[in-house]
Amino acid sequence: MSDEPKPGLKSPLRRKLLMGMAALPAVSMLGRPAFADVPATSAVNTTGLAVTDSEVTVGILHSVTGTMAISETGSVEAEKLAIEQINAAGGVLGRKIKFIQEDGASDWPTFAEKAKKLLVNDKCAAVMGCWTSASRKAVLPVFEQYNGMLYYPTFYEGLEQSKNVIYTGQEATQQIIAGLDWVNKTKGAKSFYLLGSDYIWPRTSNKIARKHIENHLQGCKVVGEEYFPLGSTQFNSVINKIKLTKPDVIYAIIVGGSNVAFYKQLKAAGIDLSKQTLLTISVTEDEIDGIGGENIAGAYACMKYFQSLDNPNNKAFVPAFKKMWGEKTVIGDVTQAAYLGPWLWKLTVEKAGSFDIDKVAAASPGVEFKGAPEGYVRIHENHHLWSKTRVGRAKADGQYELIYETADLVEPDPFPKGYQ
Repeated sequence: MSDEPKPGLKSPLRRKLLMGMAALPAVSMLGRPAFADVPATSAVNTTGLAVTDSEVTVGILHSVTGTMAISETGSVEAEKLAIEQINAAGGVLGRKIKFIQEDGASDWPTFAEKAKKLLVNDKCAAVMGCWTSASRKAVLPVFEQYNGMLYYPTFYEGLEQSKNVIYTGQEATQQIIAGLDWVNKTKGAKSFYLLGSDYIWPRTSNKIARKHIENHLQGCKVVGEEYFPLGSTQFNSVINKIKLTKPDVIYAIIVGGSNVAFYKQLKAAGIDLSKQTLLTISVTEDEIDGIGGENIAGAYACMKYFQSLDNPNNKAFVPAFKKMWGEKTVIGDVTQAAYLGPWLWKLTVEKAGSFDIDKVAAASPGVEFKGAPEGYVRIHENHHLWSKTRVGRAKADGQYELIYETADLVEPDPFPKGYQ
């Protein structure tokens, strides 16, 4: 794919990837200092991973080119920040983390190829990577065949569980179903128009959404459903259909650079999101950075994290992120979930007392990260995270205003009955 920026995509998204790692934040969540006694490499690495007496190598695998770069750039930045902080706190089992970064280039076969390189050639002890479900599905057989460990940061459709993956984003019951329940209850919504990019996650998510709307929300119906290839920039036809059908809710699962065109065209067509309810599960602050806050103000998003969250962990995380990547940088849900990956891996390795994949997988359930910017997370035995469900309203300044959150952590259920 072309490396040229997409229309409406701000050039700093490209430039800031090239920034150095000079900014080293000092935050309260850093954890304990360097170990006095570093365990022998032979004791903590029995399977030939890239672990030495002083270093351990991990992989970073995201799209920094192509249509998904608008979404995945933040994940790369967050993972690098976490690695810097972990290294400053003494590393993992007394070893500093070294990373090897590969570009999935918004192309699913490329993701599979790069995943194999990181596992087979580079012997990475863990990989932080992927964004789309298509990229995750492409690499999953590779991780299972070569017994690697992937920390996957994106909210997704569920219907998957693997020993070789820790899912740090939310699954359908925590986001899709919870969000539809919220908009039905608070807005009295009865009719829904489903939109999505044309690949696994939006289609499966909308399949789940349709089942929930038609089978579990009394008197509700779907009045339209359409999909668009990744990178699409023409939405006027479906916008006209939306104006004709007048749905109570536009349910939008469009990803990547296509969001820029969609929301600008929506506004140009006279659809006022302060009056027309739009609920998205795919537009974070990262995408709004390209869309422009004025083009999406009033829309609702159901996610577990917003940059504006008011808690001590987030108040330390946001300045640290901006110090490393620039004051104008924004932080979205997946970016925060990507930040969790290296930390959860560190905590799990230390619990297991080993870098060995089988031991890390076995030790994962119950691992908690009290320093998570979203507040607190814990790994479930199904390798997903307990986390809160939240709803935010987009503001013209590009941030979300928090308007709803669950009182307690929501248990992950990747295989909900009746939705498969």
